[in-house]
Amino acid sequence: MHLTIEKLIYGGDGLARGPATGHGKGKAVFVPFVLAGERIEARVVEEKPGFVRAKVHKVLQPTPERVAPQCPYFGECGGCHYQHAAYESQLQIKTGILRETLQRIGGIEGPPVQAHPSVPWHYRNRTRMKVRSGDNFALGYFRGNSHTLLPVEHCPISSPLINRAMTAVWQLGRAHMVGDALVEIEFFANAADNQLLLEFTLPDQYWTRSRQPSLADFVTDLRHLVPEVAGVAAFRTTAQGPLVREEVPQQLRDAFGADELVYDTHGCEYHVSAGSFFQTNRYLTSTLLDLVTAGHNGDAALDLYAGAGLFTLPLSQSFREVTAVEAAPFSFHDLRRNTPSNVKAHRETTEEFLARPDATEEFDLVIVDPPRAGLGEKTAADLGRLRTSRITYVSCDPATLARDLKVLLAAGFRIEQLHAVDLFPQTYHIESIAHLVR
Repeated sequence: MHLTIEKLIYGGDGLARGPATGHGKGKAVFVPFVLAGERIEARVVEEKPGFVRAKVHKVLQPTPERVAPQCPYFGECGGCHYQHAAYESQLQIKTGILRETLQRIGGIEGPPVQAHPSVPWHYRNRTRMKVRSGDNFALGYFRGNSHTLLPVEHCPISSPLINRAMTAVWQLGRAHMVGDALVEIEFFANAADNQLLLEFTLPDQYWTRSRQPSLADFVTDLRHLVPEVAGVAAFRTTAQGPLVREEVPQQLRDAFGADELVYDTHGCEYHVSAGSFFQTNRYLTSTLLDLVTAGHNGDAALDLYAGAGLFTLPLSQSFREVTAVEAAPFSFHDLRRNTPSNVKAHRETTEEFLARPDATEEFDLVIVDPPRAGLGEKTAADLGRLRTSRITYVSCDPATLARDLKVLLAAGFRIEQLHAVDLFPQTYHIESIAHLVR
């Protein structure tokens, strides 16, 4: 079928309309790797009662914003979605989607979106890759919309040091020096890109079985090839689903090295343990900190979903007291270590904290940085009842942001500023910051 792409939507697809029928306008057609205004020839890959999914067969009329992708895996790998678009166009796409989503879901017009670009390549300081161990070794990502491994030897959005480590893993894998030890490897580089912490995911009950080559041999060989590897931590899969931190046997701890990385950014020093969350764009973390915390001071601040203390630490330097709330055990451990004595850290969920009868303190500033699922209606309503005149909402999903902002606006807040911080160039992901006042 021949289609004209109307616009791009959150998730990376372009939206077009199929041929009109006797019942009205044609079905919505979702097509990846296109740009608004392009004429394409597409073939249907899936048809549902309310929509169609299609794949580009040929771009008949490309837009001037279309460029050649820089990665040979683009289109097969599920990691990137916009490499076919010039970077300035990517920013326009994302700010447009953010505005449209806020209006469509929340009925929110809001102020103009201020966009903050990134260096578009080699920006990732954290990369997780799947491993196929054994004789048919491969390191890579899942193909788009599948659980099929795509072997990947170089990733242009990951840092140079991470790419060097990938090359070393491939070298050892081809030499049959990896064995069947690994399910996943996560590479985490510091801000200067001169140290690495690796997180290995192992099969359940790994340590109880004899394997050759051993995991210790692989770690030793890898740290020899990449001396910047500060350490390796181990996790294991479980039948219940979540990964469990695995204690490295005492006799191997020297070989495995450190289980944390020190990340310096914005004049702050963060100890980040294996298993703890930290931002992934090595160029924009300082910008993010500025946009969220700069210019704010006072008596009391509240940091919800505090993680390892990314925002808590600079807040502690400009507020008399900071309350920080984090539920994840590794992140909470880092939060306690990274912050000074004027920080009160609570290990509980944001929902639990806001439901406490004593959560009635007045705060000069509240920062909330929830996961992709957002706050939810009840938590957003509880947040709106806090004694504060200022909330900064950091979001990684425009749909849940729109839903939560609708509740907060009903509680008397208004949007003072709206920012789009491009932490994830070449992908559809949108990080945004909404400054709310009442």
